[in-house]
Amino acid sequence: MCMRTNIEINNKLMSKAKRLSRLKTKKEIVNTALELYVRSMDKRSIMELKGKIKWSGNLAKMRETD
Repeated sequence: MCMRTNIEINNKLMSKAKRLSRLKTKKEIVNTALELYVRSMDKRSIMELKGKIKWSGNLAKMRETD
């Protein structure tokens, strides 16, 4: 599902993003940036759980291969 919207974007920032990403359209750049942002925020929320969840198990045994 897509949402049409009009936003003002910094031209210098868009030009630099286009050059660095080698993506062809502003739409691709904005969608990629949003995906990366959401992934980053998801990771941050997971990291905030560090030390708050009790885990028990044998990590060394889980890593063994047969």
